[in-house]
Amino acid sequence: MAVRIYSAKEIEKIAASGKIAYDTHMLLREHIKPGVSTWELDKIATDYIRSRGGRPAFLGFHGFPACLCTSVNDAVVHGVPKKDQILQEGDIIGIDLGVQYEGYFSDTAWTWPVGEVSEAKKRLITVTQEALYRGIKAAMVGNKIGAIGEAVQKHVESNGYSVVKTLVGHGVGKSIHEDPQVPNYGTRKQGPKIKAGMVLAIEPMVNEGTDDVITDKEDGWTVKTADGKMSAHFEHTVAVTAAGPRICTLPVGANINVFELMAS
Repeated sequence: MAVRIYSAKEIEKIAASGKIAYDTHMLLREHIKPGVSTWELDKIATDYIRSRGGRPAFLGFHGFPACLCTSVNDAVVHGVPKKDQILQEGDIIGIDLGVQYEGYFSDTAWTWPVGEVSEAKKRLITVTQEALYRGIKAAMVGNKIGAIGEAVQKHVESNGYSVVKTLVGHGVGKSIHEDPQVPNYGTRKQGPKIKAGMVLAIEPMVNEGTDDVITDKEDGWTVKTADGKMSAHFEHTVAVTAAGPRICTLPVGANINVFELMAS
């Protein structure tokens, strides 16, 4: 598939989808508490996205059975919400969701603390979110896609963590997954050139220990760390413009920290 180039008008439509996705995360953060099941979070998100005129993009995608990917503790991505998966004090949960709205898609993930979490988990979440913003800053016209991965990888590894290499970011817009692939590793000399009008889902997946992952045999979806250590995941849908990257899944000009949000 050729890399799609989106017009300014189309980017506004992607941003409208992204607004619903962002608002869904902000609603979910109010419900992320000990004693809540991941299934309950999925129902809240499904109902809310539909109430806004959107469609949950992941539901049915390649057969995925839910609206949200809910990845707890050592789960990296693609966790399936379950009635018997109850959040506990001190857990961390990565919530990945996509929205289709008026024919355009957005894709965004946040990792949230459940109640009070350890300093080690706070640091992992913070470094992963920082790595995402460093990757976004590299999404500039004239750079290559590898510049994004280089920025992410350097920040992650300099802080003692590893980036998952078997899973990557991607284009997004008219479909939930499009070309090009956007790895979270590499060098600025690698990959296709970044052009104005590209829309990219940039999504660092960061592990405390090894970057090796395994897929849960029980549900066939949940990707976990091979060593059982913690993992965090952040993602934004980013439109490349001549003036620089535009984050379509945040309010304009916002630079939001998870822990500040949870405290507000």
